[in-house]
Amino acid sequence: MIVWLNGAFGAGKTTAARELVDFLPGSTFYDPELVGDGLRMMLPRKRLDEVSDYQDLPSWRRLVVDTGAALIAEVGGPLVVPMTVLRQEYRDEIFGGFAARRIPVRHVLLHTDETILRERITERQAIPGDADASESVRRWCLDHLEPYRSALPWLLDDAYVVDTTELTPRQTAEHIADAVREGAGSCDIVQTPEPRAETLAAGVLLFDEDDRVLLVDPTYKPGWEFPGGVVESGEPPTHAGVREVVEELGLRPAEPLRLLVVDWEQPCPPGYGGLRLLFDGGRLTAEAARDVLLPASELRAWRFVTEGEAAELLPPVRLSRLRWALRAREQGRPLYLEAGTPTG
Repeated sequence: MIVWLNGAFGAGKTTAARELVDFLPGSTFYDPELVGDGLRMMLPRKRLDEVSDYQDLPSWRRLVVDTGAALIAEVGGPLVVPMTVLRQEYRDEIFGGFAARRIPVRHVLLHTDETILRERITERQAIPGDADASESVRRWCLDHLEPYRSALPWLLDDAYVVDTTELTPRQTAEHIADAVREGAGSCDIVQTPEPRAETLAAGVLLFDEDDRVLLVDPTYKPGWEFPGGVVESGEPPTHAGVREVVEELGLRPAEPLRLLVVDWEQPCPPGYGGLRLLFDGGRLTAEAARDVLLPASELRAWRFVTEGEAAELLPPVRLSRLRWALRAREQGRPLYLEAGTPTG
């Protein structure tokens, strides 16, 4: 199990985490900041200069999960993790990675009144012999108060909240331990096993009466997606597409699925690639759209979007696939792609 302590810089996550280890028998303190420190030493300066925060490095997010899984295999007990994560797509990627490895996550938010936070940051203990570094750390913490305020709506909805304004670190830890024992903060994310070979996946494009396409927001991976999923062994792809629409949206396409795109996805470690099919599932009436019912453990939201709006939500690979699928729909014939590009 992972007990992830989130919150603003200065909320007391690290101190509370070290205390929490005393209250959770067999637990181990795990600081993902050490993963970031290692990457700073290994990655070329040019790559590091491209990001403002090591959390923006895909390698950091992957290694946080891989290292956590390795530690649990080594020590067996819960891991107590103090780490601020304010971008929801990073939370999805990291927590989804743990879920794929069958490792449950308890998400706890340590919330502190902003006035107190500013006092703690200002009074933060100086780095011995390095006044410039001390001031840089204080400025970093203060600069992240606004992103924390912006992230609060989804954090409050996602995590179990502990107000630490008037609590000592030990009281905070004791409160968290009691809450974790009662199941608080449990993240019921769909546990999608990581592929071990190339996969065949079927996605379904559903349209509204204005020809906007329906996208869904998964809880277990970053970015928006089309309804759909991996085709099971021995299952026809069209059946898989219909099955996924029923499971994810609670409705059945009114028309037979029509193939729009076959895209060969190039293996890109740690992914294995494979074939990606996109089908036209027809139009949803406004009445049918009102019946959409999302599984909370898998999807948090859905919406109809224009092609331009999709460009703000979809990762590049999925966006390219969508654009070619829309062209195929206009032309009335399917397209074959390799790595997102038509051949021939």
